[in-house]
Amino acid sequence: MNDFAHAARDAASALRILFEPTPLQRNDHLSQRFGAEILLKREDLSPVRSYKIRGAFNAMRKVLADRPGQRIFVCASAGNHAQGVAFACRHFGVQGVIFMPVTTPQQKIGKTRTFGDGHVDIRLTGDYFDQSLAAAQAYCAESGGHFLSPFDDDDVIEGQASVALEVLQQLGQMPDMVVLPVGGGGLASGVRRYLQAEGGCDFRYVEPAGGASLRAALMAGSPVTLRQVDSFVDGAAVARIGARPFRFLGDVAPHHVLTAPEDRICVTMLEMLNIEGIVLEPAGALSIDALPELADAIAGKTVVCVTSGGNFDFERLPEVKERAMRFAGLKKYFILRLPQRPGALRDFLDILGPEDDIARFEYLKKSARNYGSVLIGIETSRADNFTRLCAAMDRVGFVWRDITLDETLSNFLV
Repeated sequence: MNDFAHAARDAASALRILFEPTPLQRNDHLSQRFGAEILLKREDLSPVRSYKIRGAFNAMRKVLADRPGQRIFVCASAGNHAQGVAFACRHFGVQGVIFMPVTTPQQKIGKTRTFGDGHVDIRLTGDYFDQSLAAAQAYCAESGGHFLSPFDDDDVIEGQASVALEVLQQLGQMPDMVVLPVGGGGLASGVRRYLQAEGGCDFRYVEPAGGASLRAALMAGSPVTLRQVDSFVDGAAVARIGARPFRFLGDVAPHHVLTAPEDRICVTMLEMLNIEGIVLEPAGALSIDALPELADAIAGKTVVCVTSGGNFDFERLPEVKERAMRFAGLKKYFILRLPQRPGALRDFLDILGPEDDIARFEYLKKSARNYGSVLIGIETSRADNFTRLCAAMDRVGFVWRDITLDETLSNFLV
């Protein structure tokens, strides 16, 4: 066993003072669907509902062992890392200063404060994470605080590797494949290093399509900063893979890195909630979301999916449902050029099918003397109903435009 594996074992042993190993559960629904043994490593059931507590605790533990007088720990985070740091600060009796964007939802601020229980000072700074990060690093330089990176830290990576140790202990053998979500790379690099030291298996890595920093780094040969990031998958939408994690992920085959469309992730989240009663945040659903793409590769095999977090704010549920319906083709938005004459709206209503429902109707503006533009949203129960509806609009002579997948228009109008 190499030094890294020993360090990961030490981290796992130390963690037992906080919580027992998170469950490794066979999922009957997914196993039957894909003809495989699908097991979920339920990091969404940790004390802070994500794996982040592991790395934060291990890094803090090792710093305090080397410098017992260190009393201030600093981080920048709008979510899971902040909660892990707060929990660890309370355990060790030290002070945490946590910088969050001003736009951070109150639910996350409240949970972080609760976990810290008087041991954290939350500072809302900047509109975006990068601004909060800069403020946190500047504060460290002034105060002598120790900065706790969410992923770009060797001790954090060791702590995340404890996930892999638990998988082997719980399964009793090496799985055929492990599917890992990737954000900054701390979890993926830690689990991969540990399992490779124990004999190895196949790996697949899943990133949100709007934050595929590992794929970009593999293509460039080194970490690069993405020009634009979609923040919907906030637990994994990272503009630049960590330098330290990339040292251990740089030889990954690019075709082993899958990208998950944000709207498709919403379908997976709703499926797990409605069928299995499992609440996952967008990043926590990444590994499951990739399974349909892996169907041929996993048939008959034992596959572990790491569900990395379950800190989901249910105020986001309407958005998740909306995005899921769009991806599934069950909801579309049209701009309809409607003649300004009596009965024109009735003509349109007459072509709707029995399964079609108007979810949005908004008069936009009068585009000409005899016509007006209408934004209309339609929900239906089967995607092929829209084929019939569009053909009917053409037959009647309506002028229309489908803006469902037009990001610019959709964001502005919907």
